[in-house]
Amino acid sequence: MRVDVEAVITSGFIISLLASSIRAGTPLLFATLGEIVTERSGILNLGLEGIMITGAFTGFAVSFLTGNPWLGIVLAGFAGMALAFVHAFFSVTLKANQSITGLMLVLLGLGITGFFGRDYIGQVATYIDPIEIPVLSSIPVVGEIVFRHDPLVYLALLLAFVIWFLLFRTRYGLEIIASGENPEAADSLGVDVDRIRYLSTMLGGFLVGIGGAYLSLAYAKLWTEGMTAGRGWICLALVIFSGWMPQRAILGAYLFGGLDVLSFKLQAVGFGVSYHLLAMVPYVVTIIFLLFSVIRKREAFGAPASLGLPYIRGKRY
Repeated sequence: MRVDVEAVITSGFIISLLASSIRAGTPLLFATLGEIVTERSGILNLGLEGIMITGAFTGFAVSFLTGNPWLGIVLAGFAGMALAFVHAFFSVTLKANQSITGLMLVLLGLGITGFFGRDYIGQVATYIDPIEIPVLSSIPVVGEIVFRHDPLVYLALLLAFVIWFLLFRTRYGLEIIASGENPEAADSLGVDVDRIRYLSTMLGGFLVGIGGAYLSLAYAKLWTEGMTAGRGWICLALVIFSGWMPQRAILGAYLFGGLDVLSFKLQAVGFGVSYHLLAMVPYVVTIIFLLFSVIRKREAFGAPASLGLPYIRGKRY
């Protein structure tokens, strides 16, 4: 069946797609910002998928039991921080292989949430609803796209610039960057590299956990086993896409969010392309970015020079 593309791609379709891209990109943005902070300190955390799904379950369960979704968001952040602490302990204190530890977190998060989340499938919790910002939401086109979202969307945008300021305009941020670029030099200047890496990894885990909770309490508004559906891996590619710069993560998150919702939007208007083919697009792009990060030197993308390397005083890599 032939589809009239011009009839499908209308102004209303584009506005709806852009607005949905922002919502779909918000959990990616939270998690990407968290991983940027973590990796800037020199710690590679491949466990984002496990941390996100743990945050999604924790947020939903707390909201279901208490009726307070904001408490669910906060405790989801702490749940993510707890898993990140485990990663920091193995990576910083025990000097274990960071890739293996991260993969362990993925399996741990998926296993725990799959076991404890069975009773919550099909349940209804209190969700975070969108708000319309007075005056601004009435602006034609722009108001519909930007100013009719839930508060977490705007918090994620604000955090991107706060984290940029933290990293590049504060002493603590410069210590984070120094710990990731040249921990030996940072140590010689009195910086406690291990402490910086612990704090950065836990802060990153907190944000990743919030990203997961956003999925179950604001975006999908339900709990299903494995609902992160690979978004943690997408966030790892987004870190590379953004060049480890928080403000660039905004564009990357919304772009990948748009690719994620595009398949649903096109199917809804009867576009004659396989849903399964369109649903593959975000993951294919993720694989391409990860492939290029392996082929090219990490420094070409802006990666910290000591990313993934444990710091042992007196030992050079």
